[in-house]
Amino acid sequence: MKIRATIDSIWSFIVFFLLIAFVVTCNLLLFLDFIDLDEVAIRKAAPITFINVLLLTLLFCMIDAIRRKQRITKPVKRIQKGISRVIKGDFTTRIEYIKGKDSNNEFDMIITGLNKMIEELSGVETLRTDFIANVSHELKTPLAVMQNYGTLLQSPELSEKQRIEYGKAIQEQTKRLSNLVMNILKLNKLENQQIYPNVEKYYLGEQLCECMLEFESVWEDKKIEIDIDIDEEVQIEADKELLSLVWINLLSNALKFTNAKGKVFLSLHKDEQFVYVQVKDTGCGMSVETGKNIFKKFYQGDTSHATKGNGLGLALVKRVMDICGGEISVSSQLGEGSIFTVKLRRHANG
Repeated sequence: MKIRATIDSIWSFIVFFLLIAFVVTCNLLLFLDFIDLDEVAIRKAAPITFINVLLLTLLFCMIDAIRRKQRITKPVKRIQKGISRVIKGDFTTRIEYIKGKDSNNEFDMIITGLNKMIEELSGVETLRTDFIANVSHELKTPLAVMQNYGTLLQSPELSEKQRIEYGKAIQEQTKRLSNLVMNILKLNKLENQQIYPNVEKYYLGEQLCECMLEFESVWEDKKIEIDIDIDEEVQIEADKELLSLVWINLLSNALKFTNAKGKVFLSLHKDEQFVYVQVKDTGCGMSVETGKNIFKKFYQGDTSHATKGNGLGLALVKRVMDICGGEISVSSQLGEGSIFTVKLRRHANG
């Protein structure tokens, strides 16, 4: 690097020397056209002129070196230093501006882009770390339960009733583990846009009723009252399969968190441009803080219900809404239940 820098400096000096020599020579020739000098005077002035050219070249090289150091070398080194810290994993790094964030300086424009990129990388790294930690925790819990019950099943003193009970517990944890893996795979495909909307025209009311019927055994076992209010002949243009993920997750949560003999309401209404689907329950509800974070991956505001899910269902719902161009909101109060509202365009072309 030092050798290359030395060569660049020498080359810069030569270029300046030739440039100044050319300029000085041209000026001298023009000057000599107007006066008569004998050969002796010219020979006497030539060395002095040559020395002046060398001194001017050296002066210009110094001025240029100072200019380059202040305007180019210093900003580049600052950017390189910041990038080196990011490469080492320090995502708190923010590169200091040369003149200011809002200046028109080209290096400041580059620094603005780099700082935004570092900020995004910091967010991605945080999400990745949290994701790995959460996945590890979610995998560890059912595996530990399965291991414990598996050990208990090896006891020869177990009654048939206990064996069935432990076997059922292992089956439930296996199902939970399977759902977790499936949801992770689905969410990964959705977030990486490996799933694209397959738009078709269909009756939304029929789909909602079909999804509700999938949980018939659940609401019958818990004696939950189902109230359905669906406008007839409501057609939309959307991805039917993707939206089924939304309805299944919302209905599953509503039934899951509603106590026995509670109520779940499902409604579908329309206007000229949009359709509105609401899933309301009389379950445990949630706090305002939980409502703000409920669509984040692995977020579970109520740890007492952590065994009922893995915190990915509503993250899936939110991602599907983003892909389909819809909106989802939640209104809830602790102890009084929750209302999830989905807003979709009736026509895909808007």
